[in-house]
Amino acid sequence: MNQGQQAVTLTDNAVSRVRSLMDRADKPVLGLRVGVSNTGCSGHSYVVEYAEDKRPFEEEIEQDGVRVFIDPVAVMFLVGSKMDYVEGKLQSGFVFDNPNEKGRCGCGESFHV
Repeated sequence: MNQGQQAVTLTDNAVSRVRSLMDRADKPVLGLRVGVSNTGCSGHSYVVEYAEDKRPFEEEIEQDGVRVFIDPVAVMFLVGSKMDYVEGKLQSGFVFDNPNEKGRCGCGESFHV
């Protein structure tokens, strides 16, 4: 990763959704945590959860007043990604435009690098 480059950038929709989730949390949170788990048809899936604290070695991204923490194990999978929030008729959620992905499973729930 180039110095000064963030692992992940957020779209305006993602920033708004992070802010909304933080405002509605039932306990104080610093932001959201993004990680990658080993699961799914293709090997990896994205994990987004509340972050009550900053963990050792996490990358902290602050954008437009919201904070996102990147799990240090996930950085190599996420570097250069754009995090967006989309709402559709049947599904809504965070989506990632990840230049490191080499493919996705048929259901779209997992990816491989």
